[in-house]
Amino acid sequence: MQRKGGQKATGSVRVAELPQAARDVKPPAATVVARPGAPVKEEPRRPPSVASTPVAALLPVIEKNQGEPEHREFPRAQLTTRFEVWVDDDQGGRRFAASLASINVSVSGAFLESTFYLPLGTVLGVSFSLEPGAAPVRARAEIVREEREDGPGGRSGFGIRFLDFSGQTEVALARLFVGNRLRAFAEDYLRSQRARSLPNELERVVDVLSAWELLKATSTEADPWQAK
Repeated sequence: MQRKGGQKATGSVRVAELPQAARDVKPPAATVVARPGAPVKEEPRRPPSVASTPVAALLPVIEKNQGEPEHREFPRAQLTTRFEVWVDDDQGGRRFAASLASINVSVSGAFLESTFYLPLGTVLGVSFSLEPGAAPVRARAEIVREEREDGPGGRSGFGIRFLDFSGQTEVALARLFVGNRLRAFAEDYLRSQRARSLPNELERVVDVLSAWELLKATSTEADPWQAK
């Protein structure tokens, strides 16, 4: 339910113009409004040893969805990475932009740590990388829920559900969950006599994919989306 009252934001947000419907939060000691085009970073409220560790050095914990609508039926990874988020205006510009840290990510959504709130249903543009130097994952996402520090979970932020992706960048996100298992299966299968007898690389790729799908159909343990 949308709350009435003036809008407030933390100094961690760069704001060209906050949406009129943005909800109240407790203001910090000082509020900083950035010039358009000058990003202001919101640092994740985590121990420096975690926040400063490159994503590639982290081994994200994969766990089952706990009922959060942004993750649907997919498992989630406990992963801290930087999300650039923005809201476009009617002229194709950006009327709001911020840089936030994720708490968890799945192929269907993410939970972002934040001390400001936007209305449920707000559609955002998002961009984030899963490892340093990698091409970013780009998507449109919808805010589907929020949590506040005074709630039962004790954390502050909002959940987003991905609506669509750009340039097949969702493949990088899927590899976070299934890449290692698929690689191990493919390496083992490509050593088989059948795979080595095939005439070219394309035929071997098709054969590996066919074998993987057959395994999934005949063994529940082969489902790569099941959290371990």
